[in-house]
Amino acid sequence: MFLSVFEVFKVGVGPSSSHTMGPMVAGARFLDTLRASPFHPKGLKASLHGSLAFTGKGHATDRATVLGLAGFAPDTYDHAKAEAALAEIARTGTVTPPGLPTLVFRPESDLVFDYGHPLPGHANGMILMATDAQGDVILQETYYSIGGGFVLTETEHAGAGKKAAAASGCPYPFQTAAEMLEMAKASGKSIAEMKRANELKFRTAREVDDGLARLWQVMNDCIERGMAAEGILPGGLKVRRRAKGIRDALEAERGLNLTAPHTINDWMSLYAMAVNEENAAGGQVVTAPTNGAAGVVPAVLRYWLDHVPGASTAKIGDFLLTAAAIGGIVKHNASISGAECGCQAEVGSAAAMAAAAICAVMGGTPEQVENAAEIALEHHLGMTCDPVKGLVQVPCIERNGLGAIKAVSAASLALRGDGQHFVPLDSAIETMRQTGHDMHEKYKETSLGGLAVNVPNC
Repeated sequence: MFLSVFEVFKVGVGPSSSHTMGPMVAGARFLDTLRASPFHPKGLKASLHGSLAFTGKGHATDRATVLGLAGFAPDTYDHAKAEAALAEIARTGTVTPPGLPTLVFRPESDLVFDYGHPLPGHANGMILMATDAQGDVILQETYYSIGGGFVLTETEHAGAGKKAAAASGCPYPFQTAAEMLEMAKASGKSIAEMKRANELKFRTAREVDDGLARLWQVMNDCIERGMAAEGILPGGLKVRRRAKGIRDALEAERGLNLTAPHTINDWMSLYAMAVNEENAAGGQVVTAPTNGAAGVVPAVLRYWLDHVPGASTAKIGDFLLTAAAIGGIVKHNASISGAECGCQAEVGSAAAMAAAAICAVMGGTPEQVENAAEIALEHHLGMTCDPVKGLVQVPCIERNGLGAIKAVSAASLALRGDGQHFVPLDSAIETMRQTGHDMHEKYKETSLGGLAVNVPNC
């Protein structure tokens, strides 16, 4: 099993990796299919199913689908160009993707929100279609946005569990935390060193280092933008940006020597909330492992760099590699999708990743790192995904702050021990998978239950 650090962490656009980035990626993939096909389509149609339909408006899924079919991609997204393209599409009822002729596509009629039963493969399903001059479908593909910006066709999804673990040829192809610990013990390597060795099968050392540096640069830039911005977040809930006010208050207290010991929690929450306010505003973020949970890992890394004595920028790579190793295990054995397993799969997974990472850079053994991840995940089990009005704002923004605090607390507890503990990380991951399977769909990113129906939506 190999999931690259650059797949766990992807540069993209808010507000959602599964509902915004995923549909945009699916649109781009469908265009590639059209370019390679013998057909000569005249138009396009699309339908959104399951969670993509129920919370699609709040997550900008319709907008992302249109932009994907117009040739936009998350990693090269340009907001000004996207706005101009959407205005032109609304005016003309057509799209002109690169390498294809102008195609009829009227989003108000050709993009359908299907609120019936979800598609069988995943809660986040969509069908993209190409039509002839009469409007009849001549080519179609079903896509599943499985979380974190990952997209599979129906065929790929059906065969996803059949791939051999060692097919990648990586030197340390661990599928579980238990295997990871066994390989660490046998090799004498840290989790980050094993993860780096796996990455080097596909990239040069320079490419890995440069890629990791870019990820942190985008993460940190997002924190800085979030701490400087003011105003009301889009979507209709009139949620006020709070990060700048919190930062200003913390800076003032520090200048007056009024800081209390527990105030460090406010700094962690600030960094996380800054990221998720930027995400909610549609800004550039890094999936970590998703957009809805994008604030936890950067917040913990920024906390370590700015507030922990002995922290060094030289270990940023180890932090991200360790986090990605844990994220890969969680995704492989359970899920990182809120629509599939609730927020335990998003903020819970992010907290486990961040806890493992900070434990590692603070000198933790592989056993302590695994323990830190387990503690963080265990205490997110059962957490629902119930965004008010389908927006990644309430409770998502604050939830990232609390996820960061839990991650640091989990790492601290693990470092106080010797790595021996009662519940293995693999058991916590399997429990999360089972809990997500049993969880009612109204608590899994449909906005049909929980906070979404118990607070005013306007």
